[in-house]
Amino acid sequence: MIKNRVAAARAFLQRFDVDAILFSDIKDVRYLSGFSGSEGVLLLGDTEVFLFTDSRYTTQAAKEASGCTIIECSNKTAEIASRIVSFGSCNLGFQAENITVAFYEELHRSLPEVRLVSVGTETGSLRSVKDCSEIETLAKAAAIASESFEDILSMIRPGISEKDVALQLEITLRAKGADGKSFDFIVASGERGALPHGRASEKLLSSGELVTVDFGATFDGYASDETVTIAVGEVNARQREVYQIVKDAHDMAIEAVRPGVALKHLDALARDYISKKGFGDFFRHGLGHGVGLDVHEKPVVSFRSEGEVVAGMVFTIEPGIYMPGWGGVRIEDTVCVTSNGCSLLTKVSKELIVL
Repeated sequence: MIKNRVAAARAFLQRFDVDAILFSDIKDVRYLSGFSGSEGVLLLGDTEVFLFTDSRYTTQAAKEASGCTIIECSNKTAEIASRIVSFGSCNLGFQAENITVAFYEELHRSLPEVRLVSVGTETGSLRSVKDCSEIETLAKAAAIASESFEDILSMIRPGISEKDVALQLEITLRAKGADGKSFDFIVASGERGALPHGRASEKLLSSGELVTVDFGATFDGYASDETVTIAVGEVNARQREVYQIVKDAHDMAIEAVRPGVALKHLDALARDYISKKGFGDFFRHGLGHGVGLDVHEKPVVSFRSEGEVVAGMVFTIEPGIYMPGWGGVRIEDTVCVTSNGCSLLTKVSKELIVL
């Protein structure tokens, strides 16, 4: 498994005309070595792979990492530089988005004869198609989160605060075996539902409100992501209408997921439907994003996307309508692309739940 991932990563050496690539994104380090610590960089050459970490993690790295030489270092830059010199390398790729200016300048000073080449965000595509073990882990993370949400539905009622909902959900998913939450939960009720990223506040829920809850768990390093909009008490016809429009857009996009379909086409299906219903100005984000070691990773599913759906991709479908002064609705599932369609990893029913 790791061997196949490293082989795929080596294709970037020729693509960027470099002799080695320094992976500083800790999630990429884990993906390419198996090391789950929080401090480390990985140097990938044509025939060798080096994992640099400090003394806190060398024992852990020895147990977890495979296919690489582990280097314990107190001066990371010096150790990296010495290995690059031993490569006889003159072109070094690096992940510009994951290093500080100070580290870049230190590398440049230590390797004056080496040409440093930014590989941009291109290496993010390495993780866009999941293998069987990753999909199993993602499914477990999603199941924990979905079951936890269903377990706390009975405590969601008028008078409870958004923060209390978020706290009880986190406690429950941890009790069910999650490593933790995959992001700060969004709990946005009433008018606050117009905030796509409205983190849980002290606001108390009121009867007749829609409440958007965006949540996820991590399990063995992998994340889940799901959004459910529920009704607290009976809601009016307008609220039900908006909910149904979002659900129809959500269902339409999921039905269209299959290998070979343009990612931007999925976005267009949902976006055009919402626009046709008169709410196009209130759907202000892309339709979805990849989920894996990061809760937001490639592929991106938006009108800007250039790629196609590939079997093994795992990404969200999450249309929404957000109207300032009124509130909002978002419905989100995470799908895994199969050979002829997709399966849902997230499990909460997306029919309107009225509590």
